[in-house]
Amino acid sequence: MSELVEYWQLWLLPIFFALGWGAARIDIRHVMQESRALPRSYFQGLNFLLNEQPDKAIDSFLEVAKIDSQTIELHFALGNLFRRRGETERAIRMHQNLIERDDLPEAFRLQALSELGQDFLKAGLLDRAEEIFNKLLGTEREEEAKRHLLEIYQVEKDWQKAIAIARELPDAATARDIAEYYCELAAAEIMRSRTDSAREHLQQAVHENRKCVRASLLLGDSLMQDGQPEEAIAAWQRIEQQDPNYLGLAAARLVDAYRRLGRLEAGEALMRGYLEHYPSLDLLDIAIPLLLEREGSESAYRLIRDELQRNPTLIGLERLMVARLPLVAPEMRQDLELARGIVQNYTKHLSRYRCDNCGFKARQHYWRCPACGGWETYPPRRSEEFDLTP
Repeated sequence: MSELVEYWQLWLLPIFFALGWGAARIDIRHVMQESRALPRSYFQGLNFLLNEQPDKAIDSFLEVAKIDSQTIELHFALGNLFRRRGETERAIRMHQNLIERDDLPEAFRLQALSELGQDFLKAGLLDRAEEIFNKLLGTEREEEAKRHLLEIYQVEKDWQKAIAIARELPDAATARDIAEYYCELAAAEIMRSRTDSAREHLQQAVHENRKCVRASLLLGDSLMQDGQPEEAIAAWQRIEQQDPNYLGLAAARLVDAYRRLGRLEAGEALMRGYLEHYPSLDLLDIAIPLLLEREGSESAYRLIRDELQRNPTLIGLERLMVARLPLVAPEMRQDLELARGIVQNYTKHLSRYRCDNCGFKARQHYWRCPACGGWETYPPRRSEEFDLTP
């Protein structure tokens, strides 16, 4: 019986081989038929792409799109390519031509509208982009349209609209982002000396994100504007509980408030305490002038030296050399100045803030990265300190 089974299995092998050969022949014939149906311009475009001649490839694919009105996907691909290359006018015409076609299925029409809105956005025509994306609300492209509208409202600084739409997009905008929108509103009100309405926005910001450091900074600013330095100091000191890394941003404000109150000694003691617990170059830069003013060069030098021993950085070394200059003999100053100049040239690149998201570096701290648009992506530390942090 087993011999009979093995005999039939031997017969099955050529049968399966014949079936596979026949299927392959059918597939090859189908591919050949489809390739003959494609215009010559299509293959020319592929050849130009392989030879790294994108401009000629685009011209060939445009010819295909003219010959065959059914090449909708090719229209979209070309439109996207134009937009990425910065040729927004060509991208706009490509997508507008698609929208004007009477035979275009609804799904493709919505896609073309979305692409056209992105073309306008790329071209900086924000009002026209907003109009397009508003048309997509209530369609299957609604969430995508809302994300682009959020981007537009942030560029236009229309923070109320940004807040409203961000609440509908929890995946695109966090509570931290919404708190920042309220801070933007508050900052604008402070500029107009409308401190009461500014504080209402700041209360909303803290409600969204209780650790919003910027809200505490702005609250202190509004209180100082109203002549309440004691209350402003209390607002800024709350940053220690929210995130002590940001104390360097409040240091100059705190010293100014203590100066107005005639309690500069208390301000100096506070800076020393912060430095001891939360080492920071920004805090050090505020403490040094205080010591120079109150106790002289020797005290400032000792402070920097002690801080440099705890947290060795090249920026700190440059500060130490500056503090040492008045204390050395005249014949040594020229050599010390030369060494300081060499170190300073190098530390210019280390004393910048760096975005965690895209790596963009800036001389000042930003709450929103000017390169990638991320909120609170700049750690409140110079890049050298950031690199040294475990």
